Amino acid sequence: MLRTITIVILSLGLIGTVYWGYKEHEEKNALLIHAENNYQRSFHELTHHMDLLHDQIGTALAMSSNEKLSPQFVEIWRISHEALTNASQLPLSLLPIHKTQEFLSKIGDFTYKTAIRNLDDDPLKDEEIETLEKLYEQAANIKDELRKMQHKVLADNLRWMDVELALATQDEPMDSTIIDGFTTVENQMNQFTMEMEGSKFLQATDKPYRFEAVTGKEKSEEDIRDFTKQFFDIPDEVNIDISSSGDGADLPFYSVFYEDGKRVYMDITKKGGHPLYILVDRPIEETKLSLNDGLIKAEKYLQRFGYEDMVLLQSQQFDEEGVYKFLHVQDDVRIYPDAITVKVALDNGDITGINAKEYLLNHHKRNIAKPKIKLEEAKSKVNKNIKIHEEHLAIIENDVNEEVLVYEFLGEMNDETYRIFINAENGKEEKVEKLTNTEMNFDIQI
Repeated sequence: MLRTITIVILSLGLIGTVYWGYKEHEEKNALLIHAENNYQRSFHELTHHMDLLHDQIGTALAMSSNEKLSPQFVEIWRISHEALTNASQLPLSLLPIHKTQEFLSKIGDFTYKTAIRNLDDDPLKDEEIETLEKLYEQAANIKDELRKMQHKVLADNLRWMDVELALATQDEPMDSTIIDGFTTVENQMNQFTMEMEGSKFLQATDKPYRFEAVTGKEKSEEDIRDFTKQFFDIPDEVNIDISSSGDGADLPFYSVFYEDGKRVYMDITKKGGHPLYILVDRPIEETKLSLNDGLIKAEKYLQRFGYEDMVLLQSQQFDEEGVYKFLHVQDDVRIYPDAITVKVALDNGDITGINAKEYLLNHHKRNIAKPKIKLEEAKSKVNKNIKIHEEHLAIIENDVNEEVLVYEFLGEMNDETYRIFINAENGKEEKVEKLTNTEMNFDIQI
């Protein structure tokens, strides 16, 4: 009898172990399929947008009406921005494609600046038309290369996850079509950049990053391994994969990954060991903590890493997680470029996500000028139907990445909440944001 009971118990235990292993395998497969689908979508959308970009630039060159030209440049600016977003979502963080991204950024800058000026009074110059022709030619080269890659990807059923793994481990992938294709595009872009180096119309308008917040000594892989074990309380036997950012990264970093009942990804600067991104993927149990409890955990993280003078901009709960966005404050002015987002699991208070990249790239001591218009004058520029609840001075980035001092108003209209930014120098409405329950998207990208 005892022998029978023992056999039954062992059998049940074996069945339970097999089932747990099966469920774990299924969950991992679901994560991989989700990531692969996102990569495939981004790549095919990038290819589609490059087709559109080439066509729309060609259409602009064929136009003779200034009245039609301005909206056409707006459309090119929109498509270039979407293509840039697609490129940033591909798993190519360890493969430099900076020139390609810079090309898309410059198209956007050039067409935006042209679209907002009065082309009747200030029509396109011969040099600008020549620049547009060069952009058209280069867009064709990128489009053709992407189409070749797309055909190969579809014909051979190539997987982006294999590319990501090969780049992370520095191994040769089974098929290097994707890597070789982007390398070809990057080489073409490097040649194009050298040819267009003297063009005053394609000067980069991206603000220079200062990296003043990235301080401390250079960290070795062993230093990062020790930090990771301590921060996540990892047993010694758990394997931690660490790889280095590719050559040409503006801010050199290490990428860290480990799996031990949860999947953890982290990018951390080589200088000083500052976490840029952290993403923890694990099942989250029933909520036991309030949103305010999670805020306390998020604030402790900021204190631990020396982030001072931070103010909570927004806190939201998504399922069993709290998401908290903080801004740096200087002289009672909220600095939007210096932002950090922290995600907290509300079952046990663990940090499950961090995005500190913008803060580390942008933060520095600023010389903040006095507003040239009064608060009441700025308030008069806000839609009269909006009931204003809060007002602040803030620094934001405008459409051409310039920092501007603004009055920030938070108000309601028709049961909806809006954030309005009025330029504190000239009273211009810089930006209007509609806030919703899903407004904050904690999307970790490299």
